[in-house]
Amino acid sequence: MSKEAIHSDNAPAAIGTYSQAIKAGNLVFLSGQIPLDPATMEFVEGDFEARARQVFDNLKAVAEAAGADLNQVVKLTIFLTDLGNFATVNSVMEDYFDQPFPARAAVGVASLPKGADVEADAILGL
Repeated sequence: MSKEAIHSDNAPAAIGTYSQAIKAGNLVFLSGQIPLDPATMEFVEGDFEARARQVFDNLKAVAEAAGADLNQVVKLTIFLTDLGNFATVNSVMEDYFDQPFPARAAVGVASLPKGADVEADAILGL
């Protein structure tokens, strides 16, 4: 199966040896996004909710570059350094996804790239 790299200038540039997303067949695998502003490559200012919104904005930009939208996400994984922020993530997700919501896992982790407190990756079905 061939694979195609997906890139959006409206999402942060990769900060390592990975693509923003890879399309393989009818699936698109979106790499993890942290709350970086793509224009500055710095964390978005504000509280945890603002950072969570930036993560979903970044995922949305990559999904759109693949010709899709977030409602085509079939699997979402959220990484949190503080699971106490789980309820905020749920609230923010309501603004980005329609029902039926994607399958999801929320994972508590010790640390994330660049000291972020939230990261999410996704799998889209086309």
